[in-house]
Amino acid sequence: MIDCKFPKLDRRRVVLAGAALLAAPALIPRSAFAITPADIKKKGKIVVGIQGDNPPWGFVNSSGKQEGFDADISELFGRELGVAVEFVPLEVANRIPALTSGRIDVLFATMAMLPERAKAVQFSKPYVANIITLVAPKATVVKTNADMGKLTIGVPRASAQDTQVTQNAPAGTNILRFDGDAATIQALVSGQVQAVGGNMFYKDRLNQSKPDTYEDKLEFVRIYNGACTRLGEKEINAAINAFIDKIVANGELAKPYQKWMKLTPPQFPTSIEGIPFTVG
Repeated sequence: MIDCKFPKLDRRRVVLAGAALLAAPALIPRSAFAITPADIKKKGKIVVGIQGDNPPWGFVNSSGKQEGFDADISELFGRELGVAVEFVPLEVANRIPALTSGRIDVLFATMAMLPERAKAVQFSKPYVANIITLVAPKATVVKTNADMGKLTIGVPRASAQDTQVTQNAPAGTNILRFDGDAATIQALVSGQVQAVGGNMFYKDRLNQSKPDTYEDKLEFVRIYNGACTRLGEKEINAAINAFIDKIVANGELAKPYQKWMKLTPPQFPTSIEGIPFTVG
């Protein structure tokens, strides 16, 4: 009979090794596509996820060029790093998956700073403000949240508008979710829905299709947008925050604000509950 003798194992080491193995899968999403400013400079470009159908935030013009407020901010950040900017236009619901899967390096994509999103991505400091509203034809009577229960309301899927309409409308309200802002706006113009959850520019976009027809009915919330990186990416998050501080202080942020928003930048909050601006 063969006598198989094994060295005595240290119980503490076994426990620690087992814990490490169990924890490893949870760590993979944070590190698999990690990128730093040095990595970006080495490859000579930064790949930015942006909205492609939501003017003036982000849109593709008739020549196929990406334009808008977020495009200008992205170009400024690319200049700060000394690299070219490659844009990837995204639908609302595809923004976070494009980031976490490594398809893009960073999101400058009208990303409302919401606590549930902060569980999936790392927000920067805020760099722009937005207002989420309910927009409908002037002839449609909407004075309170309860009035929404009589309407079919369109929203972009997985957007801040989706969240606010869902939270504020009475139970049972018919809410239709579309793939992006353009599709949501078209649904109202075509009569598929009677109102839409919009941002501060929906009314103007709708009135371009049918002048003097639409108005903001309800204001749900004033929110802020931040840039997004993957969880745990400390260096690129710090670089974006330093960049935002710089363009706020030197007045560069005011130029795209005036160009696209016709406004001056507001005073940005130094903290938002449930949303860290830096990697812990």
